[in-house]
Amino acid sequence: MKAVVYKEPFEVAVEDVERPRIHHPNDVIVRVTSTAICGSDLHMYEGRTAAEPGIVFGHENMGIIEELGDGVTSLKQGDRVVMPFNVACGFCMNCVEGYTGFCLTVNPGFAGGAYGYVAMGPWPGGQAEYLRVPYADFNCLKLPVGNANETDFILLADIFPTGYHGCELAQVRPGESVAVYGGGPVGLMAAYSALLRGAKKVFVVDRVHERLDKAREIGATPINFAEGDPVEQIKEQTEGVGTDKGVDAVGYQATVRDTGREEPATVLNSLIGTVRATGMLGVPGLYVPSDPGGPDEQSKHGMLSVAIGRLFEKGLRMGTGQCNVKRYNRYLRDMIIEGRATPSFVVSHELPLDQAPSAYEKFDKRVEGYTKVVLHP
Repeated sequence: MKAVVYKEPFEVAVEDVERPRIHHPNDVIVRVTSTAICGSDLHMYEGRTAAEPGIVFGHENMGIIEELGDGVTSLKQGDRVVMPFNVACGFCMNCVEGYTGFCLTVNPGFAGGAYGYVAMGPWPGGQAEYLRVPYADFNCLKLPVGNANETDFILLADIFPTGYHGCELAQVRPGESVAVYGGGPVGLMAAYSALLRGAKKVFVVDRVHERLDKAREIGATPINFAEGDPVEQIKEQTEGVGTDKGVDAVGYQATVRDTGREEPATVLNSLIGTVRATGMLGVPGLYVPSDPGGPDEQSKHGMLSVAIGRLFEKGLRMGTGQCNVKRYNRYLRDMIIEGRATPSFVVSHELPLDQAPSAYEKFDKRVEGYTKVVLHP
């Protein structure tokens, strides 16, 4: 089958790889109909992880079930399904408590597994024609038959729940103001989720015009940090107080406004300045314990200079960690079905799988309006 394979930094290729097969009675094989390129894929693409050549990318996947193991009970051939990027067992302590992003079974020695991602277990990705899904009764979310809302449903694999998770970590409530740093796909989903949760005012901080335009389209207030300190811009619009809540949708590859140099803690420190005393921060943006491309020795080992004194002084609280997709995906699916949510506004390009190398290059360079790419094998 055809699949997107990592070759070396800044190079992927569509190659023939072995088609997956049933290994366990709880497995299914899904014929992939949509798979998305994630900003997290770019970390591997850019050589900012320990990813080895040959890994098949793709953790945002949906499709049609073609084969089932004998132990699968709730699914059938022909079911249309979307899978959380988290591979989870459903029965370990963390899964039972709802922390499926930190499953203790699927990636021995580590809390958490995912498709097609370095250090996240032995699970090939779904930027391919077919995907093996383990513990399928638990991991597959059934969708309406047909092909309606395809580009909405594919976002249930990761970025829509992850954006919502950022708001959940910050405990965004109706009537509150929220600052979202990062206008990429997750940041836009966080802003959209804050509005769905009833926020009165949502700011989106970025400098890419296409992203800021999309933020404005959904009713958020764009803040271009190239035009001035975003903390001060937001305080000017909140009577000098700051926002009630904040979401970091950037992570460790954040850059400084004046120089463009990477400074991994700059968004965290900006949020500490932006959110009012006793407010709360949600941090779904990715931070890693090891970054070979870090700008200094400390950041290469995941050690960042965060303004912990100001955090403490202001009584701020902070929630972190990758999204437990199954905590949210069922009711976000139902919001899409009922027309209450249309997250596909973030999708800029839908392309065949063989155009993946070009799509990766353009998405990485943020050119030609590339904000979110969906591939169709």
